[in-house]
Amino acid sequence: MATEQGDVDLVDGDVVHAFARAALLATLLGAVAPIAIPIPFSPAPITLQVLFVFLAGLLLGPLWGTVSILLYLAAGAIGLPVFAGMAGGLGVLVGDSAGYLWSYPLAAGLIGLLVHRGTDLRDPAEVSTPLVVVALVTATVLIYGMGVGYMAWLLELELWEAITVGALPFIPGEVLKIAAAVAIVESGRIDTV
Repeated sequence: MATEQGDVDLVDGDVVHAFARAALLATLLGAVAPIAIPIPFSPAPITLQVLFVFLAGLLLGPLWGTVSILLYLAAGAIGLPVFAGMAGGLGVLVGDSAGYLWSYPLAAGLIGLLVHRGTDLRDPAEVSTPLVVVALVTATVLIYGMGVGYMAWLLELELWEAITVGALPFIPGEVLKIAAAVAIVESGRIDTV
């Protein structure tokens, strides 16, 4: 039996670097899973995870930011306890708060597109603060739109009831996460790929 031997093309160093950063951000997103504050009247807890979705889009751009969040969802799907409250498994991806989770890669991609104006990365510290804030607010609306919409459908809630339990209690926290993401980016201590 003959074995074919040939040259192997190495993966470009930039791709390896970008993938490593995406994996690191996915890991950080999963690392904040234990920080989940349940709200008695809502199926969704308060978490820090949206902050890392913001950072994925801001720091990694639309492509690698999305890849980062997809790595996170894949890790949770195979059972690693990376979802809120240290949950994992496919059941979480179809449970009460699944709409929020499925919105994360879309939100990171949207932030990346708005801030970087395409797939070529810019230093987010050099992007105007109003543009960064608009990108983060737009992504927040996407996250809560999908989360509340899915929750309303799954739990057979009226839309206003779903908004009341799935969005309104979280607004103050989202404002703080937006402020934190802007401060992190403007600090200039985190460089892009």
